[in-house]
Amino acid sequence: MCKHFFLLLSLTFFQVGFSQNYSVSGVVKNTEDNFPVLGANVSIENTPKGDVTDLDGAFSIQLKEGDYILLVSYLGFKEYAQKIKVDKDLSINILLEPESQSLEEVIITKTNDRLKLKKPQMSVNKITTKDIANIPSVLGEADIIKAITLLPGVTNSSEGAGGFHVRGGAADQNLVLLDGASIYNDSHLFGIFSIMHPGAVKDLTLYKGGIPSKYGGRVSSVLEINQRKGNFDQLNIDGSIGLVSSKLLFEGPINKGKTSFLVAGRSSYAHLFLKLIDNPNSAYFYDINTKLSHIFDENNELEFSGYFGRDVFNINDSFKNTYGSSVAKIDWTHRFNENTNSKLSLGLSDYYFGLTLDFISFNYNSGIRDYSLRYQLNSKLSDKIDLEYGVQSNYYSFNPGYIEPSNENAGIIKEQFTKKYAWQNAFYASAEQKFTEKLTVNYGLRLNLFSRLGQEEVNLYENGNPLVFNENLQIYEKAPIIGTENQSRSDFAKTFVNLEPRISIAYQLNEKSSVKASYQFINQYLHLISNTDAPTPLDIWAPSGKYIQPQQSHQYALGYFRKFEVFDLETEIFYKSIDNRLDYIDGADLIANDAIEQVLLSGRARAYGIEILLKKNVGRFTGWLAYTFSKSEQQTPGRTANEAGINNGNWYRTGWDKPHDISITGSYQWNSKWKSNANFVFQTGRPSTFPNAKYYFEGQTVPDYGPRNANRLPAYHRLDFSAIYTPKPEKTKGWQGEWVFSIYNVYNRRNAASINFGRNEDNGNIEAVRLSIFGIVPSAAYRFKF
Repeated sequence: MCKHFFLLLSLTFFQVGFSQNYSVSGVVKNTEDNFPVLGANVSIENTPKGDVTDLDGAFSIQLKEGDYILLVSYLGFKEYAQKIKVDKDLSINILLEPESQSLEEVIITKTNDRLKLKKPQMSVNKITTKDIANIPSVLGEADIIKAITLLPGVTNSSEGAGGFHVRGGAADQNLVLLDGASIYNDSHLFGIFSIMHPGAVKDLTLYKGGIPSKYGGRVSSVLEINQRKGNFDQLNIDGSIGLVSSKLLFEGPINKGKTSFLVAGRSSYAHLFLKLIDNPNSAYFYDINTKLSHIFDENNELEFSGYFGRDVFNINDSFKNTYGSSVAKIDWTHRFNENTNSKLSLGLSDYYFGLTLDFISFNYNSGIRDYSLRYQLNSKLSDKIDLEYGVQSNYYSFNPGYIEPSNENAGIIKEQFTKKYAWQNAFYASAEQKFTEKLTVNYGLRLNLFSRLGQEEVNLYENGNPLVFNENLQIYEKAPIIGTENQSRSDFAKTFVNLEPRISIAYQLNEKSSVKASYQFINQYLHLISNTDAPTPLDIWAPSGKYIQPQQSHQYALGYFRKFEVFDLETEIFYKSIDNRLDYIDGADLIANDAIEQVLLSGRARAYGIEILLKKNVGRFTGWLAYTFSKSEQQTPGRTANEAGINNGNWYRTGWDKPHDISITGSYQWNSKWKSNANFVFQTGRPSTFPNAKYYFEGQTVPDYGPRNANRLPAYHRLDFSAIYTPKPEKTKGWQGEWVFSIYNVYNRRNAASINFGRNEDNGNIEAVRLSIFGIVPSAAYRFKF
């Protein structure tokens, strides 16, 4: 199979037509801010020729000599048409003008959606900042992470917790990229706010399956977040003032038409109100997004992207928790000719966690640092073949923990847990080939080389096994350390080499429908060490190595896509299997553990389901209905016939298994001044483990818990609503403002984040206590720009 795959990939380099073809290429931008337009349909009238613009707004079409009409369309913009004479290679720059929507009647503009039906990419959702602004959220803050959880196949961890789950995968199996740099924590205040300033985000793309070969390292999904470029023509300022947080954004030219900047900042300040009532506790966050862009000429552009964010918790001045991410990225984009361009990227991503416990005179910090280098090229070999290829390198430094006393009288000994290092390299290539007018295939390979580098101390165990099974007690126990091995950081202690094939196929049934299928094989070499179902700031990242194998996932998907007059329908079924999924022994101690391999077991997981998405994109009323039915399970059998494994070796539900997930999102433009948004969410309750019996031991009542995750919390559902009032909608220059009124959880549903069991102090009975994070949360904010 690999032999034929390589042969097919090689043939693409030589399949160039001998007829006289010319290249018609260019960049599509919008007149509002001169930003590139992603996903615009570019076509040639009365021909099947066409293309869809990429992240830089670029397109390229191969045509024979002759006269043509070039058409460009994108939702919300006027259709563009231009006569062109093709007798040589042409380069055309196109500006799209926004289209004002009539409020007296609904006007449906015909777009060339057949191009998207032909594209083999599936299991992908794109969301713009306008989409995000139409979704109500908690405390009135637009939220990019909460927006994607309203899509099919995506669910949140739990209310008041960060992270998200895609197609039954764990939260650490999602690769989150900010302008191509990795983000290792995606939320503020334990999931109440997302990590990004929404105004600084241009768009985001979520890959749930059919993940392109240029991405690797996570087995569930890729969330690509792209920051906006600053305005090249004029200075703009916009922001908002809310009840608990505010934000401000500056953008404009440094050298008009050549250099632009963008700086955006946010901060919460609810903790200041606590001080007014002499409450010493506080919880707040702040972050800064930056982007600097410089256009040298039509073929060269340089961009710098940056992000810095911190969360701070302080309880009675005796407990202080500070954590956050820092990102820096430089990109040089070079266009060799109409058919080939490249991007060279250099990045740094750093995640820091710090903890101070004054009541025991204790300071602790940990984190991960990721240095990245990528060089990618895109070539259009002919009107039937597009090629994408490149190299990527990442160097990782892991700090599992550093402990020190906070004062001289503390009984704490300073200790640095053994730091870990890894180096990952990848080579990838993919081709999108149009075999017939109806059949298009995207196929590629990614070669991964992950090396665990040497560290100061490596624990050694008898028979190389850090865990032993006590048959008498039927439990796993830590194996004794029989020695240590010292290594140099330049040593390659363990290397994994894996070849990852990817393929996606699209077959267009007619002008309005198509079927698509995809397969992907992905390896994940980084693991989130956590004993909770939802990610928290205290989680520790660890690399694969001598005692931890990389996770390996196969995913298959099949879908049907159809365009109606005012609706789009997307349906997909998927099946995913994952090997070497980590599990933890009962009573595992994960934090400040310098021998984490002593509490880990390797198992497997699987997930399967069906997704349905019905979208309405035109008219006064827009929105979507998303429904997912899925199952997510895990199994950790014993390593030998005498071992019990986890849950007696039986399959059990993962902590994020939610068979039924329904999301309804809608936006209605009442008139030029008023607009309302709403969304409704229903999810099956999260799995949990409840006691099913009790026994008495030495006068104490001891609960006896049943099989792992055999029970569930009550079903989760809520309704959110917001209304936007624009006093002067006709005003397009100078000060422009609007009011945003929102209600999170309109009918005050007390959804259970967890259920704990304990003894009632009054009557001594065992009782279940439900913990809820949010009830009804009204909020208001004033947005402005000038």
